[in-house]
This record gives sequence, structure tokens and C-alpha cells, in this order.
Amino acid sequence: MDVGNSALAVECPNCGLLTPRFLQYCRNCAFALWPSGPVASAAFQRWRDADPARRYARRYDMELPRRLEPEVIDYEERAHRLGIHIFPSSNFPIVICLGFFFMALGAVPLATPARIALLAIGLAIFLIGVGGWVVFEDTHMYEEVVSEDEASEESGD
Repeated sequence: MDVGNSALAVECPNCGLLTPRFLQYCRNCAFALWPSGPVASAAFQRWRDADPARRYARRYDMELPRRLEPEVIDYEERAHRLGIHIFPSSNFPIVICLGFFFMALGAVPLATPARIALLAIGLAIFLIGVGGWVVFEDTHMYEEVVSEDEASEESGD
């Protein structure tokens, strides 16, 4: 058994078509490639243990698996490279929804002072959310863009 050969597929001596190397029989013509299944399995295990790069291979594979772990993609960097602007994540939409909730509670038929209080609380929370999202985060985002533009002008680009 040649453990140095990294091929998982071999040509069948009978029909000449590629077949998995460590199966007992050829997939095409059922020619016996190995004397028995346990012998083929033992040969495969010795072959796989000879090289750590082969640890994810299976007896039925025709070639070594390329990569099993998922590829890590930096979407923000890719969007920046493509010229796409991605807004930063924000918690202010949740605050706005909470304000809408209290304003909706103000529409429930309760005593008038309670309705006015709920409406006022909801309106205050809503305005805090809108103000924070539009004024605070938006101006903070554009300050970063302006500072990048100033840095590129200073470098002479």
C-alpha cells in the first residue's frame, strides 16, 4: 500500500474509468479492487493517517475536500471597496417603537389624565429616539466621512 500517493481516485484495471480508490468494487463494472471491505477500510485508514491534510477525506470521495470550515467574509470592507454605504447599527429604532407603544396606549379608553400622560410619555420617548437617531448618530457618521475626506486632501490624493 503506497501511502505517499495522494490520489483518491484511480483508473479501474478492468474498464479504465475513474473510481474511488478505497472502495472494494469499481463503481462502473464491479471489478474487485480490494480482496474485501475490511482490507480496503484498513488501507484507507493507514493512507488517511499518513498525512494530516487527508483527515477529512472519506472512502467514497474522488478528490480531497477543499475546505470544510466556512469562509469568513468582512462585509463592511467589501461594501467599502464596492462603494456601498452601510449604515451603522443603532438601538434608536427600538426606542422609537417604544415611544409608539406608549402613544398607542394613550388611545386606549382610560381616564383622560392617564391618556394624556401616556401620550406625553410616548411622545417624549419617540422624540428622544428620532433625535438620537437623526441628530446624534447621523452627524457622528458624517463627521467620520468628513474626517476621511480631510485626511485624503492632506495626503495629496
